[in-house]
Amino acid sequence: MRIVITADPEIEVPPKLYGGIERVVDGLVRRFRSRGHQVCLVAKPGSECPADAFYPWPGASSLSAVDSLRNAVNLWRAVRAFRPDVIHSFSRIAYLTPLLRGRTPIVMSYQRDPTMRTVGLAVKLAAPDVLRFTGCSEYIAGLGRQAGGDWEGIPNFAEMDALHFSPTVAPDAPLVFLSRVEHIKGAHWAIEIARRTGQRLIIAGNHSDSGPEGEYWRDKIVPEIGHGGVEYVGAVNDAQKNKLLGSARAMVVPIQWNEPFGIVFAEALACGTPVISCPRGSLAEIVRPGVDGFLIRSIEEGCEAVARLDMIDRASCRRRAEEAYSPDAVVARYLGLYARAQTALSLR
Repeated sequence: MRIVITADPEIEVPPKLYGGIERVVDGLVRRFRSRGHQVCLVAKPGSECPADAFYPWPGASSLSAVDSLRNAVNLWRAVRAFRPDVIHSFSRIAYLTPLLRGRTPIVMSYQRDPTMRTVGLAVKLAAPDVLRFTGCSEYIAGLGRQAGGDWEGIPNFAEMDALHFSPTVAPDAPLVFLSRVEHIKGAHWAIEIARRTGQRLIIAGNHSDSGPEGEYWRDKIVPEIGHGGVEYVGAVNDAQKNKLLGSARAMVVPIQWNEPFGIVFAEALACGTPVISCPRGSLAEIVRPGVDGFLIRSIEEGCEAVARLDMIDRASCRRRAEEAYSPDAVVARYLGLYARAQTALSLR
């Protein structure tokens, strides 16, 4: 199969440091090629992902109308030259406009809440059976269905080989908060849950120094650091993250918003570490209460969840991650989607 895959023009593939969808796109390209498929990547100039063909975006900004027009023409030219069996976009849907009336199947993937008006317009413009959508969770796909089109929830993957399973942890193992330290991620809840249950808490992640989130950091988090077993270790690299998650009793990230997916939750499960979070966004898909962790609606429920952590089988957490969030599982789902899209068009 010949596949064109795109990423936004602002992000290199793979990322130089930490990156979300850039890592996913890089992983998909590498794994598609390892399975014998040929891949053309359209991404930011300087991207070093080893694709069979590379077409850098001429426009640097997703928000510029002029750049969007230039990028749409560039993608059209890449498709004409590469002649793919399927086009998979992780970039802007506007770039697909010249291709919507063609005969090549298109998959448009969303990592955040889709814009209903834009999705609805694309569905109307597209030829029958040409355009399909995925969301990084069933939650995102469910939102998209309200605007029309064929949607499937396919999660992002965690690098299982780099995430080491810890079947047991020390009796005094800490709780861990691993995410950006901001209000919507619930670090203040994690601190209060740790305090009330007498647990140590390690906080890892970036934080803002300005605006409302800077105030949140200074007012709600900084005064707690160094007291009652609360420790802040800053941003962590992959090796540090692996060690931190693997040595934790649980990862406690009680989100206060509708999380589209959140790869860190899958990464925690891959290490065998239960997750304590809230039933918002995609978390109800990731965490099976009493099996992979707990979903809480209050600090009190969070304390009850900590008291019940011993009932969670860490091996079950790892199996869940391997079955649902491993690269092999996710790649298989995308390839299945591509095949169905090709079949639907061939029958017309």
